[in-house]
Amino acid sequence: MTDNPFVTNGYAGPEYFCDRVEETALLTNLLTNGNNIALMSPRRMGKTDLIKHCFQQESIKDDYHCFLIDIYATNSFRDFVNMFGKSILETLKPRGRKVWETFLNSLLSVRSEITFDINGNPVWGLGVGAMTPPQTTLDEIFAYLSSADKHCLVAIDEFQQILYYHDDQNVEAALRTHIQQCSNANFIFAGSQRHLMSEMFLSPARPFYQSVVPMSLNPISLERYWAFAEPQFAKNGHRIISYEVVEAVYQRFEGITANVQRIMNMLYMLTPKGEACGMEMIDRAIDTYLQLSSEYYAELLRQMPEKQRNVFLAIAAEGLARNISGGKFVHKYHLPSSSSVVSAVKGLLEKDFITQSDNAYYVYDRFFQLWLKNNFTS
Repeated sequence: MTDNPFVTNGYAGPEYFCDRVEETALLTNLLTNGNNIALMSPRRMGKTDLIKHCFQQESIKDDYHCFLIDIYATNSFRDFVNMFGKSILETLKPRGRKVWETFLNSLLSVRSEITFDINGNPVWGLGVGAMTPPQTTLDEIFAYLSSADKHCLVAIDEFQQILYYHDDQNVEAALRTHIQQCSNANFIFAGSQRHLMSEMFLSPARPFYQSVVPMSLNPISLERYWAFAEPQFAKNGHRIISYEVVEAVYQRFEGITANVQRIMNMLYMLTPKGEACGMEMIDRAIDTYLQLSSEYYAELLRQMPEKQRNVFLAIAAEGLARNISGGKFVHKYHLPSSSSVVSAVKGLLEKDFITQSDNAYYVYDRFFQLWLKNNFTS
């Protein structure tokens, strides 16, 4: 473990977890009282780490089987079921042969596709097309959850991804049916695209309507982040940071947890032991990170289809783009037509390059936005 306490690559334990005391207590209580939850907030706000933190609470960690399934990279129902099964197996493996064998014995449809390493541990190695049909495997996974020796808590991260699947399976209806019949498990459906999550869980026409407790995750307050940051700076090497520096970073990135944490990590790295972090170091920290990320962002731009790239650059130049299909926006940025803008925006939203809030569009990754500002002029 590095001595930098501002962790940027996942949950590193309660010592490095900033605040979320009320949210942790609420989510933990909801789960241990038999509720299913729709956890909604923008990406980089800390949903996944909050879930992991809850799973480590004393009232949960020894008495439940806890599974976290990240479906962000899935593109089909088959992918979803594959990730579901793989995540459960990877979670159970450290708990011993008896535990994971119980799960594998439930998976008759894919049992022959599971291999074993030299230590006799199972490896989920299903290739493309190996799972036929996926609905059967999903039935078996839920049969395991229903009969497991402990109550199961299942968190499905980036749940709105199921709306982008292009196969014919109605995933929402299939999952809703299974979950209704599974009394031995409760679920967290975590999502970052609020309009899609709201549509799934708050619309009377959808299968999941009134089946969950909705919960939103807002930014950690400045005061609480300061209370976390100041002692972390002092802990290893007696570094000093002022409230004004933390406030400036917090305000610049609108309290988005991951972005603030990233710059605090850089500031900690750039501050010599025993010295103070000054305001002048903020721009240096941001510039350092942007330089390190430059090739990555350039490659993302190169990979974009031309029409999406042009619309993306236009939205970035605008900062907060409204009425993007209107003639004024189209002409200002020399875009071919309103219909091409609408088509490009749909693709950019699906890939999370941009996001939408209050009828306005903006670049999702604030560091990408800053890099574009430094490298492209309107």
